[in-house]
This record gives sequence, structure tokens and C-alpha cells, in this order.
Amino acid sequence: MTTAHLPLTKPPTAPASPPAVPVSPAPAAVSPPPVSVSPAPRDRSALAWRALAVVAVLGAVAVAGIGFAGSYSALRALAVDKGFGDFAPAFPIGVDAGIIVALALDLYLARRGLSWPFLRPVAHGLTLATVYFNANAGEHSPAEDPVAAAMHAVMPVLFVVAVEAARYLVIRTSGLAHGTRPDGVPLHRWVLAPWPTWRLYRRMRVWGLTSYTEAVDRDQELRVYQVMLERRYGSVRKAPSDARLPLTMARYGLTVDEALALPQEAAEREQRRREAAEARKVAEQVRAAERAAELEAARLRAAGLVDAARHEVTASTGAAEARARATVTAVERSAALETEALESAAAAEADARKAAAERAAAEDRKAAAETAAAAAEIERSARETEQAAREAEARAAEAEARTADAEARKAAAERATAENRKAAAEAAAAAAEIELRAAEAEDLARLSPRERTVRKLARIILAEHAGDADRMPLDAISDAFNVATGTASQYRQEAARLIHDGYRG
Repeated sequence: MTTAHLPLTKPPTAPASPPAVPVSPAPAAVSPPPVSVSPAPRDRSALAWRALAVVAVLGAVAVAGIGFAGSYSALRALAVDKGFGDFAPAFPIGVDAGIIVALALDLYLARRGLSWPFLRPVAHGLTLATVYFNANAGEHSPAEDPVAAAMHAVMPVLFVVAVEAARYLVIRTSGLAHGTRPDGVPLHRWVLAPWPTWRLYRRMRVWGLTSYTEAVDRDQELRVYQVMLERRYGSVRKAPSDARLPLTMARYGLTVDEALALPQEAAEREQRRREAAEARKVAEQVRAAERAAELEAARLRAAGLVDAARHEVTASTGAAEARARATVTAVERSAALETEALESAAAAEADARKAAAERAAAEDRKAAAETAAAAAEIERSARETEQAAREAEARAAEAEARTADAEARKAAAERATAENRKAAAEAAAAAAEIELRAAEAEDLARLSPRERTVRKLARIILAEHAGDADRMPLDAISDAFNVATGTASQYRQEAARLIHDGYRG
């Protein structure tokens, strides 16, 4: 059951409009009187702050210069006493300038998101070294003459304080400008309410809040919401589970609105998963229909090739049979004519019979030759017909073989395509399952939003870059999570450490 958001604050009321004052129209002939514009008063507080800043900067430069000069003289004398020789004038510069160089490098690397924690201890070590050297630069040791040692140490302390103040100003200004440095909790809150203040400070660090005002507003909003639940249901325990979500999810850094929106977001994610499953099912049905249509088209093309070969063989055989029938008819007609001629010759005279017999013998020889030629032609036609039939059969067999080969290749291609699609679907399902298991594991582990973001980035690096975090561009991280480049660098470093510690999604 989804519970409506309880009203936490009173809606702002619109300011009352001033009463309408009737204005009489001015006469057209009368010109308005001239209006004198007085100059705007100068902001004396801004001038005072600007003057104070100038004094502070000039004073810091003067203090740093005096401290450097005093430290240089003391360290130079100490280096001469310790046997540095010609290197004695350069020794103080190397020690004191090393502090400035280490702090400047620390600032530069922090600005580029490549902070190296070794530089600050080096600067602090050089600071202690220069104080120690100056304290021992007098004629007596610090134990023998502590006042003289303290006087010698004052100069380098002033120099180091000025340098550290400048570094703090740069870090503070840069951090606030980029929204990366968290606000401090006021001292009076620590004194007046130490335990609630410690809880508020812990939430700011755990949730990654940089604004003290935002943290106070979140805490106030949560407490007001709890009171409103008790007012409506009599007790927080009697409230529905959806209404208690802000109190349950507060430990994970979610605001009241974000916690109340969780059921709707879960329902929307489930709806998207169902729609994706239905879309995959419809796509699979469409692909199955396309494969069936392609198989039917291939079968019809093969059947057309076989029918064409069969018609070609039938046509060749019919033409050979027609030529053979025509030859036999001509032979029968010739035989009938010869018979008639013989019967006519029998009724003629003997001389005529002899001449007719001779003519008949000649005609018989001629007919025999024609018959032999016709038989040879028939045999040749039969051989051609037989050869054409064998060639047609060979072409049909070759066409069938090509069709079978094409069908086999198409089936193999379809199987490979189906296997690839199945593998892609399985990979997508596995990735979705891994992402779901990771989200469930993160919910069970009660991770903060920053830890969830770092783990999600680690999974992206494992999937796309084989676990090499340096190959993941900062711009891609900034675009993916809508953060600044410095925050993206921190996310990438934390993801690299997580992968190095054995995280695999």
C-alpha cells in the first residue's frame, strides 16, 4: 500500500496586494516635475572587509619574509658550524623552500584529482626539522638555555604558520567552489548537544553530504515526518510499512521523498522487466516466422529447378519419338507403293515384267538403301535422345545436390545465428541477473549511495575494461553518474581498490 506524502511545512502564503489607490489622470498640459536621483550609499562593510583582506595578505607576506630571513640566518650559521662549507648558504633555502614546494605540489595534485598523501608528511617533517634546527642554532643547547632556543624557533614558526594559512585558504576556497569540501559543524552545537551533533557529523561523512545546512534540513524533515506519523496513526509501529520507509531507509542516506518513492520505482522497474520479457518473446516469434518463410522459399526454389529439368527431358524425348514415327510412316508408304507396282507389273507382258522386275530390283535396292539410311537416322536420333536424357538427369542431380548443399549451408547459418542470438540473450540475462543480485546484495549490506555508486562503477570496469580501472575515462564516469571530474577520479580510485581487494560483482 502506498501512503501519500505527509505535509511537513506550511505552504508559503502570498503577500497581500496593496490596496488600489484611485489615480486621477494628470492634465495633458502639465509636465511632471523633475525627479532628483540621489546616489546609492556606499557599502562600507564591503570596503572594510576588503581593507582587512589587504592587511592580512600584506601582514602574512611580511611575517613569512621575516620568518624566512631569520630562519635563513640561523640555519646558515648552523650549517657553517656543522662543516657544510660552501654549501652552507644553500642549505637553509633547500629546507625552507622544500616546505613551500611540497605544499604547492600537494595543492596542484589535489586540484587535478591526483592527490599523493606522501607530500603532506614531507612538508610537516621539513617544518619540524627547520624548527629543530633553529632551536639548536644558538650558542647553547635548548636544555641549557630554553629561552634562547624558543627565540630562535619563533621565526621559522611564523614562516610555517603563514605558509599553512595560505594553503588552508586555497584549499578552503577551492573546495567550497567545487562543492567537494564538507562544511564544518559549529562549535556551539558540539557544546550544547554533543551526542546528536556526533550523529549528525557521522551522517554527513557517511552519506557524503558537503552542506551542513542540508544535513540539518534532512534531520529536521525526518523528525517532523516521524511526529506526523505518530499524530496520524498514534504510533510509528501502527503505520503501514510503506509509510515507515523514510524511517527505515534514513540509515542509508535517503531523504523522505526518495524513500517514499521507492515502492513506485520498484513497481516501474518490475513493469519494465515484464515489458522487456514480452518484447523478447515477440521478437523470438518474429524470428521463427522469418526462418520458416525463408525455408519455404528455398524449398519452392529447389522444386522449381527440378520441374524445369523434368520438362526439358520430356521435351527432348517427345521430339525424338516424333522424328522416329515420321520415318516409320515414310517406310510403310514406300513399301505400299512397291507392292502396287509389283501387282501392276504381273499383269503386263513378259518383257514389261522383266523391265518391271529390273526396275523393281533397282527400286528395291534404292528403298533398302533409304531404309538403311532411315534406320541409321533413327539410331542416331535415339542416341542423341538418350544422351540428352542422361545430360538432363545429370543436370537435375546437380541441381538437387546444389539445392541440398544450399539448404545445408542455410541450416548451418541459421543454427549459428540462433546460437549467437541465444548466447547474446543468455549474456544479457546473465548481466541483468548479476546486476539484480548485486543490487539485492547491496540492499542486504545496507550500503550508502556512494558505496553503491562505487560498486556499480567497479562492475562496469570489470565488464567493459577487464578490471583495468585506468582504461575507464573520467569523462565517461562524470557523464554516467553526473558528478564532477574530481569526484569521478575518487570513484575510479575506490572502484580500483575494490577490484584489487577481490570484488567481482
